[in-house]
Amino acid sequence: MVKLTPELINQSMQYINPCRERELDLRGYKIPQIENLGATLDQFDTIDLSDNDLRKLDNLPHLPRLKCLLLNNNRILRISDGLEEVVPNLSSIILTGNNLQELSDLEPLTGFKKLDTICLLINPVSTKPNYREYMAFKFPQLRLLDFRKIKQKDRQLAQEFFRTKQGKEMLKEVSKKSKITAAAALAAEATNGKTATEGGRFANPEDMQRIREAIKRASSLAEVERLSQILQSGQLPDKFQHELGQNGLNGTAAAPAVAMDY
Repeated sequence: MVKLTPELINQSMQYINPCRERELDLRGYKIPQIENLGATLDQFDTIDLSDNDLRKLDNLPHLPRLKCLLLNNNRILRISDGLEEVVPNLSSIILTGNNLQELSDLEPLTGFKKLDTICLLINPVSTKPNYREYMAFKFPQLRLLDFRKIKQKDRQLAQEFFRTKQGKEMLKEVSKKSKITAAAALAAEATNGKTATEGGRFANPEDMQRIREAIKRASSLAEVERLSQILQSGQLPDKFQHELGQNGLNGTAAAPAVAMDY
């Protein structure tokens, strides 16, 4: 992995792209987290962070010029709240090939009032029932979703669906999950320093899948929040790793026991 330093930013390729926009190419460095983008001095319309190892979309500085973020083929599973305040003119975000799971994970994007192009192909969230209707309803300014036009007819159908009992229940469920995710994220941020001092390692894809299975089988809200905190942080504390080892690394049957003991 390569740390995103001011030196790397200054040495990376910069060019005018086919849209005649100034673009910074930070592809393929396996960068684990966003940092030091203030070194760009807000000189770019597009920043390409594809093919890295990002787990969170966060820590952006004030970049009012930025219009497009390319984030293909990372491991993003959380989007931080409040990003619309630092990149207020973002109009396009391409998140193909990431790990966004739930419709509630997209709630932070609703704050972007100029966001008219979103791509979530090859994310688990894009297979959710009524995904396209939800996006058309929650993002009234959206023109392109997964490179397909959102037509006026699509918006009308979405409005009609979310006036039904099923649609209203769906919105309530998404809102509930969003609150749980936000609480888990805050808890993770509050304990980041503690986690770093206690040791641990980054979770690999197998670890992440096992934690998700444990969340599905969780028997209490506290258990869900604890496991969600680990999932959102992307780090396995030493104690959790030890219990994974005790319960075996293969299969998901042991995941509930791990979650209960931790």
